[in-house]
Amino acid sequence: MNPATPETYSFQAYLSAKKSVDERAINRAVWDGLAQALPPASRSGPLQVLEVGCGTGAMLERMLDRGLLTCAGYLGLDALPENIASARRSLQAWAEARGWQVRAGEKALEISQGEKWLSIHFEALDLFDFIDTRGGGPPDFDLLVAHAFLDLMDIPTTLPRLFSLLRPGGLYYFPINFDGVTLLEPVIDPPFDTTVIAAYHASMDERVTDGKPSGDSQAGRHLFQHLARCGASILAAGSSDWVVFARQGVYPADEAYFLHCILHFFESSLAGHPSLDASRLAAWLAERHAQVARGELVYIAHQIDFCGQRLPG
Repeated sequence: MNPATPETYSFQAYLSAKKSVDERAINRAVWDGLAQALPPASRSGPLQVLEVGCGTGAMLERMLDRGLLTCAGYLGLDALPENIASARRSLQAWAEARGWQVRAGEKALEISQGEKWLSIHFEALDLFDFIDTRGGGPPDFDLLVAHAFLDLMDIPTTLPRLFSLLRPGGLYYFPINFDGVTLLEPVIDPPFDTTVIAAYHASMDERVTDGKPSGDSQAGRHLFQHLARCGASILAAGSSDWVVFARQGVYPADEAYFLHCILHFFESSLAGHPSLDASRLAAWLAERHAQVARGELVYIAHQIDFCGQRLPG
């Protein structure tokens, strides 16, 4: 075991470590555009919200913290049961710590604070299974959220089915869509660095999950055309780059673990790659982990946020 690397990796711990990185990255103009476009909501007429790939609930906490949701029925879907279990636990603890009244039922969590009220459901369910169970019924949702999700999917086939859930005139919010730029500083070996990053991006384009294509290393820029083809307008779009660096040798929050996880994704994606010498890649990764341990690594990933509307008709 390399002493510079964590003993174990947990996807739920990665999502937790990513919160502070996302918080800095999320584009404020896109967020504000969504906030301005949302219709008024009340307990008698709550906003119906669907989040796909909800992970451990970080985006819901963010939408509540920033006052984006005041009265809503919220459904969060994620294919991983362990993510959903973590989301249920953390959201209840988060709400109680902030003075919300909490009523926890067997399947739903109801929280209220003054005039604010939400009925929250988390379900461990694949998006396409969820769509199939509806049997082509009418769209139910006023707001569709997909955070750091679409670049893991085959967008041309996923997006139309996703929009089938959104009412005509309903709003969507798609933040953190990777867009083909990864930077790691300081450079170790310029030609090899370039080769490794190019192979990592190619692995996203070649990714197959359950026999289906599931990735796009340039999802951000491609979404402009994909959204237009789905009959969706774009109200706002802007960059949401991850920029992670140490302050006086120390990374904020749990961002050192986040960086180790990113390097672990490199390792997992590139294991056995035919154009990369295995020993050279192992040495490169070991030095990158050591840079994190020394507080030296700077990591930048370019991403794009979108908000907009499903056009009527």
